[in-house]
Amino acid sequence: MRKLLTLALISMLTVALRGQTSHPILPLGSKAPDFSLPGVDGKIHRLSDYASSPILVVIFTCDHCPIAQMYESRIEKLYEDYGKRGVAVIAIQGNDPQATTIDELDSSDLGDTLAEMKIRYQYKHLHYPYLYDGDTQAVTRAYGPQATPHVFIFDTDRRLRYEGRVDNSYRIEKVATQDARNAIDALLTNKPLTVTHTSVFGCSTKWSEKRALRAAYEQKLDGTPVTLDLVNAAGLKKLRANAGDNYTLVSFWATWCGSCVAEFSDLQDTFRMYSNRGFQLVTVSANTPDERASVLRFLERKHATSRNLLFASDDTAALQAAFDPQWQSAVPYTVLLGPNGKVLYSSLGSVDILELRRKLLAAMPSDYIGFNKYWQGQ
Repeated sequence: MRKLLTLALISMLTVALRGQTSHPILPLGSKAPDFSLPGVDGKIHRLSDYASSPILVVIFTCDHCPIAQMYESRIEKLYEDYGKRGVAVIAIQGNDPQATTIDELDSSDLGDTLAEMKIRYQYKHLHYPYLYDGDTQAVTRAYGPQATPHVFIFDTDRRLRYEGRVDNSYRIEKVATQDARNAIDALLTNKPLTVTHTSVFGCSTKWSEKRALRAAYEQKLDGTPVTLDLVNAAGLKKLRANAGDNYTLVSFWATWCGSCVAEFSDLQDTFRMYSNRGFQLVTVSANTPDERASVLRFLERKHATSRNLLFASDDTAALQAAFDPQWQSAVPYTVLLGPNGKVLYSSLGSVDILELRRKLLAAMPSDYIGFNKYWQGQ
């Protein structure tokens, strides 16, 4: 009954959100809406800070969207190339981080909060101003970006002269039309713009109204049953083989292990982020079989919807050897297995969760090889 009520709630919320007023795009010719926003550099950035620049380029983007990720280096190149000519190029993250469900992060290592923006900015060695408007979305509503990325280009008088896409394809090898660059070049040389508007593509802007859908998603997740099964040596050998084309993270842990408990939620979040892509998480408790009740209570508190196993005997050494003969030490012990048991990542001790997620994103099949290369540092 609870599941049916949750599904009904999600259905009603979806209909309600679809019926809400859309967020209009700032009309061409409009003055640039004012802003005063925090940046990843720890400073407050204001529209007036860029008053001396002949042209202002404002790009709404984010961290979690794979299309936005494909444009990070292109925004950086715009910033480098046109900054030399006095053009101001800034990026704004306008999504409400609380309006994104965790499974929408299936192509990212993290979300869209200011703290997470700083991590991505450093990881990718970016330099352009990157500002945050996720708390109130007041600036985002004034501009009306429909997707990430969405570009707004203003002239010397700060009148909007172009809005739309950066170029015609997120796949760099298919780019044929440099729409944003064409608009900037025309304004710099006082020539008429041949194109002033294009449609945009990417992940839709996550408006705060969507928080209700996230709440319904989390309620459904909380209602998912938690299971715990015993596993013997044969089962652990089969788990290690990881036959087929599966990507499986195996986490050995115990309730008495402080570092295991500390990282457990991060591993569950990782499972929820990528489970729609076929990723599997298997937790294996090294507690003794007679401690099953306490292990299950912990799993239920953590809403551990992964596959959860418990050592079937007190012979810990034999069970460890069945999975990995070289493993003779403590927990936590974490192994990311690719198809047919290839080890992609392993950690004896606490996991570096971002490194783990990036290894996984680099390896898992995707629609476009560029998505994988992004996480491979290419």
